[in-house]
Amino acid sequence: MPTRTARTAWNGGLQDGSGQVEMTSSGVGTYDVSFPKRSADEAGGTTSPEEMVAAAHSSCFAMALSNEIAQAGGTPQALDVTADVSLGEDPAGGFQLTGIKLTVRGEVDGLDADGFDKAAQAAKAGCPISKALSAVDITLDAALEG
Repeated sequence: MPTRTARTAWNGGLQDGSGQVEMTSSGVGTYDVSFPKRSADEAGGTTSPEEMVAAAHSSCFAMALSNEIAQAGGTPQALDVTADVSLGEDPAGGFQLTGIKLTVRGEVDGLDADGFDKAAQAAKAGCPISKALSAVDITLDAALEG
């Protein structure tokens, strides 16, 4: 299996510094990061580790769910997956991820709501990113549309 690489160049201290994250393996882009914007409510045109984790988790979950649906005898037509990753203070000091909320709305042929929920729960448990983030509370809101 492949290894994927990203690189960050950082200049300055935590509060006054900034960096650029390069998606090295894919070459899709370089994105600005800074701690003040990471910890603010408004991102102000920069990304953050939490947003990148959210991107990784939502895409991994979507792939895992499409597989689980097929294994359950259904056919996924469309899956809309959102991952909300929260950053908060760690009681032991510093910061930590305080929770992840996965929300999925699906258009699926061949599965009822119960079958879709079972597939979504299995995808949450089996997604490699979910497994890697098992120390974080991950919730799931899954529903069929249409």
